[in-house]
Amino acid sequence: MTVTINDVAQAAGVSKGAVSYALNGQPGVSQETRDRILRVAKELGWTPNLRAKGLSSSKAYALGLVVARDPLLLGTDPFFPAFIAGIETALAEHEYALVLSVATAPGAEERCYRKLVDNGRVDGFILTDVRHDDSRIALMLELKLPAVTLNRPDAASPFPAVSVEESEGIVAAVEHLMELGHSRIAHVGGAQEYIHGRSRRQAWEDALRGAGLQPDLFAAADFTAAGGVAATADLLRRPDRPTAIVYANDLMATAGQSYAQSMGLSVPGDLSITGYDNAEFTKYLNPPLTTLATDPMLWGRASAQLMLNQLAAPRGVEDITLPSPRLIVRASTGPVPATPTEPLRSS
Repeated sequence: MTVTINDVAQAAGVSKGAVSYALNGQPGVSQETRDRILRVAKELGWTPNLRAKGLSSSKAYALGLVVARDPLLLGTDPFFPAFIAGIETALAEHEYALVLSVATAPGAEERCYRKLVDNGRVDGFILTDVRHDDSRIALMLELKLPAVTLNRPDAASPFPAVSVEESEGIVAAVEHLMELGHSRIAHVGGAQEYIHGRSRRQAWEDALRGAGLQPDLFAAADFTAAGGVAATADLLRRPDRPTAIVYANDLMATAGQSYAQSMGLSVPGDLSITGYDNAEFTKYLNPPLTTLATDPMLWGRASAQLMLNQLAAPRGVEDITLPSPRLIVRASTGPVPATPTEPLRSS
């Protein structure tokens, strides 16, 4: 049975009001009485009723996460389950909950944010997939709720951010390929409206230009497996087709590697491939994928903790910068082919 404040009051021999003062850290009872009430509450196994607490404090004790991507991506891209698990781990320690909404229809994303606020279901939001000139920053200000962004937006934002220096990882992947003799190094990028899609492409371009090479082998995709296949097919049909491809995530890299092999190419004999995220399955591919190790669960924990810090003390909350991705070299990268490569013909 649920232990109530009334149960604690009867066992401690005090009024319900005294129990409320003690459990909420408010003045009104002596220290001796407070200690007795807290001891009795612990012995009885009393836990706070967040619903009742929320009604009395106008708090929802929940954070919102609105994902504006195909729902299938949440199951196929390993980043999201690990990221959400990280959020949940941090929130559970503070008896908060996560309210997740998936919005894909036109206009559905903004409606989700407004509905969650109008219904009083969340105390703040974690904003993923931050975009160029992101309209959600102004929306959060209008809704008067705090937020945390994944990566610092390219427009003015009053909200703290959890960021990672992604360029160092991409540069490390490009330099690794150049050390193997590659000069025609392509990039399959994520959606370019996303800040992280742009930053990974920019890092690839800067690394090539720094070595005196032209970054002219780019193919845009959308972080999905299908997008990775289409972009890979495009690159491999070009007259100057690449001998190596740097992908913006592991899902596209895995799909691209499979496509190249299905077209008769050897990986890494004819084509070297690198990914991004170090998803668990990448070490079991044939060949295992060279990739950049990140920690999506840490991203989730840090984002949730930063949001909780902001709710507890709105002023003076600082950004969090996570460690840069680390290059993990496996068998999907090798020396540049000794003979010139020919463009693939459409199948």
